[in-house]
Amino acid sequence: MSTSSAFHSLHPGIQRYLWAEQWEALREVQEMAIPAILPTDRDVVIAASTASGKTEAAFLPALTHLLNGDTDGLIVYISPLKALINDQFGRLDRLCEDLDIPVWPWHGDIGSTTKQRFFRKPTGVLLITPESLEAMLCNRGTSVAGIFKGAAFVIVDELHAFIGSERGKQLQSLMHRMEVVLGRRVPRIGLSATLGDMQAAATFLRSDGRATIVDAPSGNNELQLILKGFEEPPAPQDAKHEEVAPLAVAKHLHEVLCGTNNLIFPNSRREVERYTHLLNEISEQANRPREFWPHHGNLSKEIRSDTEAALKQKERPATAICTNTLELGIDIGAVKSVAQIGTPPSVASLRQRMGRSGRRKGEPAILRGYVIEDAIDSNSDLKTRLRLDTVQSIASALLLIDKWFEPPVAGGAHLSTLVQQLLSAIAQYGGLRAPQAYQLLCASGAPFQGLSSESFVELLRHLGKQDVLTQDSSGLLLHGPIGDTLVNHYSFYAAFVADEEFRIVAAGKTLGTLPITQMLAAGQRILFGGRTWLVEQVDEAQKTIYVLAAKGGSPPIFNGSGGRVHTRIRQTMRALYRGELRPTFLDATASRFLEEGKSAYEHLGLDENVLLDQGSHFLLLTWAGDAANEAIACLLGARDFNAQAGRLGVEVTRGSQTRNQLLEAIAAIASQPAPSSEELLVKAKNLAIQKWDALLPPRLLKHSYASLRLDVDEAFNWLRATGFNVPPTPQP
Repeated sequence: MSTSSAFHSLHPGIQRYLWAEQWEALREVQEMAIPAILPTDRDVVIAASTASGKTEAAFLPALTHLLNGDTDGLIVYISPLKALINDQFGRLDRLCEDLDIPVWPWHGDIGSTTKQRFFRKPTGVLLITPESLEAMLCNRGTSVAGIFKGAAFVIVDELHAFIGSERGKQLQSLMHRMEVVLGRRVPRIGLSATLGDMQAAATFLRSDGRATIVDAPSGNNELQLILKGFEEPPAPQDAKHEEVAPLAVAKHLHEVLCGTNNLIFPNSRREVERYTHLLNEISEQANRPREFWPHHGNLSKEIRSDTEAALKQKERPATAICTNTLELGIDIGAVKSVAQIGTPPSVASLRQRMGRSGRRKGEPAILRGYVIEDAIDSNSDLKTRLRLDTVQSIASALLLIDKWFEPPVAGGAHLSTLVQQLLSAIAQYGGLRAPQAYQLLCASGAPFQGLSSESFVELLRHLGKQDVLTQDSSGLLLHGPIGDTLVNHYSFYAAFVADEEFRIVAAGKTLGTLPITQMLAAGQRILFGGRTWLVEQVDEAQKTIYVLAAKGGSPPIFNGSGGRVHTRIRQTMRALYRGELRPTFLDATASRFLEEGKSAYEHLGLDENVLLDQGSHFLLLTWAGDAANEAIACLLGARDFNAQAGRLGVEVTRGSQTRNQLLEAIAAIASQPAPSSEELLVKAKNLAIQKWDALLPPRLLKHSYASLRLDVDEAFNWLRATGFNVPPTPQP
């Protein structure tokens, strides 16, 4: 390291530590980041692959700054996960103990004694979640300036996990509120392994978007990729049917993974349980010791900890079957390979998962994909005939190879989180006047900039009518009775909430519950218990969906789960159907699935045919992303059509309207200016998708939903570019 100028710019105490730890050289990302961070006069975004040394790239220069100058300085490290805080504490504690710098892990499992010691002398490194930081600002309003007076840096880990989410908007607000109290700018450092749009990441970190970007090369590790297909045979008549393809997948996983450490990602918690059971059952039959461990959010902390411990220890092999709980940077050691069962939630998610493999020098990253398709017969629906899951999985893998990831949805209004931040700020300051609150949260440079003062007043009046807020004789905004109850509940500090479960009721009988995350309206269809149901009524107050059994037609895409699909993925799928792309990573069955899908595409004339008659419904083939498809569905819904977004476009339930009337409606929509969000969502239900949405006035709720879920511009571009040729309606 004698030739490294970055190394020699570090504090001598840190240099000695690195020599003692036998570092041969700084990593490339560290060489790039250290000179960018040390001047402390700018924000910095650091993007590099998993296990590339990003954490040290931020902390080595930040700690150098503390050691060179302000011994009472404070580095605030913000993490999305408690487990990641615990990991970082283990990594930093030995270094910082050598440097005589205290490290303070801070979350719900940390005892009050440790927290009181920090408050007595708030210096060193504070490792904290957004929720704990929210509680600190909310409950210690008069002390906030003293607690953070030494703040030298704010480091945000796993930046991509925050961008575009309620939690991300909360984090932006917390960082802004901290700086308002301090009356100065605190440099921000964002760390991420997966960023599809570096400038969007810089703008998320601070609204001026002027952060220095450190985009380290990802290295030249080889990627070994295979996609395997499995076919589910037709269910025998008059017999209880058990699926055979999942067992075949489990047997292959057991064969290729035994004896090594791996991660397996099915697409739901239910599937995690299914494959854990199957794999352990196979191991027992083979008289092998346990190697397969579950990990998802519904499991207890102890079970998740057992899985993490099994992965970290080196004496015995272990494989975790997990949801996205193991996507982020928890240190679980090196894994040999990653398996993805079913279509990945997103390309960015697939990239994050793949980054867990190939972390040792010279080792390839290994990614195994598994797709299950039903056998084709005379009753097969369009999805099965097109082999949609296979083609989407191939498209995602091709985009991964091309190093494309979904850009973050950074333009959402997130007015649900504004309600929380307003209540929190009122608690912090002991009351605020309306102009002060607007200046703090909505003015230029503030987290909710862009909301007009008129809309803010509309929100305040609505919250007043609901007793969430009240105003004293001097004009000071205070918590009303409902507001007091909300703020004093332990759940207040989280900006997000788990998907709410809706009861599904048919003919007075409860069929079960389903997490609902998208707009619903009467006339739409849902899939539940292996059957298709028609939505008759949505009772939002009672969280109940009343349904009728639906006959005919293809099963709907809507089932209460799954990621949002970007237009680029669907356009890549279309290129595969056209034969423009020829993937080389498919096994024989997956190759057959692709050829069958291409044949169906050609046979049905889907390259030219934009509107398909599917018997029970019409299908608009848009090849657009979910945000555009949902916007088109809303545009049609406002004209009395029952429409919903699907995996190939927009499904329009056949009612009294004819094909020509649908075409006329589309042509009329395309010829007019885009409607307001209030007009667009006039008939929509279940718009309260975020935690505090139920407290918003109707107009602002529609505005917030549209900003987060709909791409009206893309919808109109498709409608206008398609140029439907509408036959004249016969005159009576």
